[in-house]
Amino acid sequence: MCRLFGLTSGTTPVRATFWLLDAPDSLEAQSHRNVDGSGIGFFDSSGAPVLDKQPEPAYRDEEFIREARQAESAAFVAHVRWATAGGRAVQNTHPFAMQGRVMAHNGGFGDLPRLDERLGSYASLVLGDTDSERYFALITQQTQAHGGDVGAGITAAASWIAEHLPVSSLNTIVAAPGELWALRYPAQQALHILERPASSSQSGEKGLHVRSATSSMHAPALDDTPSVVLACEELDGESGWRMLAPGELVHVRPDLSVRSAVVITQPPAQLVPLPAGNPNIDT
Repeated sequence: MCRLFGLTSGTTPVRATFWLLDAPDSLEAQSHRNVDGSGIGFFDSSGAPVLDKQPEPAYRDEEFIREARQAESAAFVAHVRWATAGGRAVQNTHPFAMQGRVMAHNGGFGDLPRLDERLGSYASLVLGDTDSERYFALITQQTQAHGGDVGAGITAAASWIAEHLPVSSLNTIVAAPGELWALRYPAQQALHILERPASSSQSGEKGLHVRSATSSMHAPALDDTPSVVLACEELDGESGWRMLAPGELVHVRPDLSVRSAVVITQPPAQLVPLPAGNPNIDT
């Protein structure tokens, strides 16, 4: 299991520096507990995906720290890894990029050879050993099969895995320039959303400032820019956080409007309970 977050400001580039590094228990701090890798995905000025990732904890990864302080984008996907499938290697480190999109996954599932058969020629997109990258390849396959509809691709991919493979969690965030999708499925791991207008901080500090026992964020650039944030935890400092329902898919469009629906109503055919004491079990 891992930690992940997504942030989109629509079409306005912003920095997400404080979220990643400067908070008392930011993703960098969380990486002391999730020690198998760290990565950031975003988009350059031409809309091409940029990945900075290393198979090291964020607190030991100077490149992660440099990129976290300098990256500017309208969408970010960040991840710190606690490996459940695939060893420590850059090709196994989140986020992943395929066909102009960036994805990270929180959870796990088994029987990867069966999924490889399902992928067919799309298995060539998989460079590493993880279930997560295979999940993304299936999303990519199903997106193309559904005429480029990413939401339909995520739904079809997660539904197939839930029906045929043992599953603990398929929580995922997928980003493209100007758009972001997120799925929570099933109910074992939390995923929260905050739709935030500009200048809505309740803390008295400029920009977005949110905090919990395990995560914090302060992004002054978001004082004048609306945004949508997805996180494993509900953070204090702003009202409006909402836990996604099990099976709920969210689509954030370039104008920051949010479409949401429960797209998977059945539980996994083979649910794998998370072990007691798992540090990434959220409520």
